[in-house]
Parts: sequence; structure tokens; C-alpha cells
Amino acid sequence: MPHDHAAAQSGQLDACIQACTACHAICLQTIAHCLRQGGRHVEHAHMTLMMACADICRTSADTMLRGADVHVHTCAACAAICRACAESCAAMAEGDPAMQRCADACAECARHCEEMAA
Repeated sequence: MPHDHAAAQSGQLDACIQACTACHAICLQTIAHCLRQGGRHVEHAHMTLMMACADICRTSADTMLRGADVHVHTCAACAAICRACAESCAAMAEGDPAMQRCADACAECARHCEEMAA
């Protein structure tokens, strides 16, 4: 039975690493998209939140890849920042598939990180 639990945890860890890595990349791509769009897409609060989201996603993935026990802390922070970024991107998503893609990636990453932080 312990092996099954360890395998489940390993699968959960791998899924979280993948979600963080994907979210990091999508946030960076979406930052470039926002810079091209201008207007409200480049407002300071939105841009700095997206940058923070990309950074914490990379940090969380790196922490989990290293096998550091402190990943529960980075994942908790990542979940909170990803939730905020998902909301910010969703507010601009109407008619903008790039913003919706970012909102979805952030929400997915937040879900995985919440599981890892629990």
C-alpha cells in the first residue's frame, strides 16, 4: 500500500511540475501579447502580476524538481498568485483567445499547486 501512495504522490508531483512549467511559458507568451495590444493590457498591476506569476511558477517547478520539502510553501504562494493572475487575464479574455488561454493555464496551475500545498 505505501508504494501505491508514493506512486500517486509522484504522479501528482509530476502533474504539478508540468502545470507550473506550462503556466510559466504561457505567462511569458501572454506578456508579449499584452505588450502588442497596449491599452489596459499593459496596465502596471496586470503586467507586474503576470511577471510575478511567471516567476513563481518557474520557482515552484524548480523547487519540486530538486525534491525540496519547502515546495509546499512555494506551491502555496504559486496557487495564490496564479489565482489572481487567472482573474486578471479572464477580465480581458472576451474576444481574446490569448488572454483566455493564460487565464485557463493559471487556473489549472493554481489547482495543482493547491493540491501540492495541502
